[in-house]
Amino acid sequence: MINTTRRKLVSIAATAVVAISTSGMFMAAASAQKITVGALRFTSHAASFVAFERGYFTDAGLEVEFKFFKAAQPMAVAIASGDVDFGVTAISGGLINLAGKGVIKVIGGALHEEAGIDGQMILATKKAMDAGLKTPADLKGRTFGITQAGSSFQYMAHKIAQKEGFSSSDIQFKPLQKVGAIIGALKSEQIDAWSIVPHIAKGLAKNPKIEIIGKIADYIPDYQVTTVFTSADNAKNKPELVKAFLGAFSKGAADFNAALVDKTAGDDGAEDMVRLVHKYVYTDRPYEKAAPSIRNGSMRINEGAKLNVTNVKDQLDWFISEGLVKDNITMDMLVDSSYVETY
Repeated sequence: MINTTRRKLVSIAATAVVAISTSGMFMAAASAQKITVGALRFTSHAASFVAFERGYFTDAGLEVEFKFFKAAQPMAVAIASGDVDFGVTAISGGLINLAGKGVIKVIGGALHEEAGIDGQMILATKKAMDAGLKTPADLKGRTFGITQAGSSFQYMAHKIAQKEGFSSSDIQFKPLQKVGAIIGALKSEQIDAWSIVPHIAKGLAKNPKIEIIGKIADYIPDYQVTTVFTSADNAKNKPELVKAFLGAFSKGAADFNAALVDKTAGDDGAEDMVRLVHKYVYTDRPYEKAAPSIRNGSMRINEGAKLNVTNVKDQLDWFISEGLVKDNITMDMLVDSSYVETY
């Protein structure tokens, strides 16, 4: 009789614990903040993918949905319109002009060039090389692929021209709107050159019609390739939301760096990371073919979303000098430096 009563009490207690636990989970799910995160299907956007897959966003009280883009500028427009809450991509003229209107803020750093780690590479077609385009110094008079005027691709080409002693106006820029269209134009030799992140560059260089002729790191040391940005309203009025996003994003970046950049997570850790990234990058390829490109394209993502404001200022100054953005836009209008460490 006593044993039966004890068993009933234990059963009742266990049921209560399960009920309380389940109730807690439902309450947590109900209270999660739904956000949309903009991204490109690049290895360089892996921090967001890792944070999602490993539950860091969930732990931060965020319910994340991804919206994928083909280029940087449309993502900036989506942030301004409220269709996307947070974005991670290169600084563009569109983004800066929207910041000038008080609707967007850069709040952190993501991908950046680092000495000793393969970064963005400069590509040329075999046809152009046969016609004299042997090094980046030979880009004068050549066609160069960009998404839109005022994109990061144009900024990179300008820095090449500046260092090599000629004007970027001597380069014939071909705006093709989407990265995929630039890739197609390069493969078909409709443009002479382009620069892009290593996981794409190395894959393209396997084509006998395309070769790597230089590295962007030689022209823009410590380049802040991509940044984290959000609406000015979020940055000003929703600091806890911004901190939650950046905290989860930073954990994803740390895991990615450990596995594929610093290689401190071991072989199994690296394998797990490549498989995770493959869910979002090169999804049209079988894993065996995608894995080498993902591994080879791993660039540093800033620890703690640190932001290189020195390089961001250089980018802003260039956009202004080219007349691509209004000349009254300042760094304070573009960047909210209160959330992360800057240098």
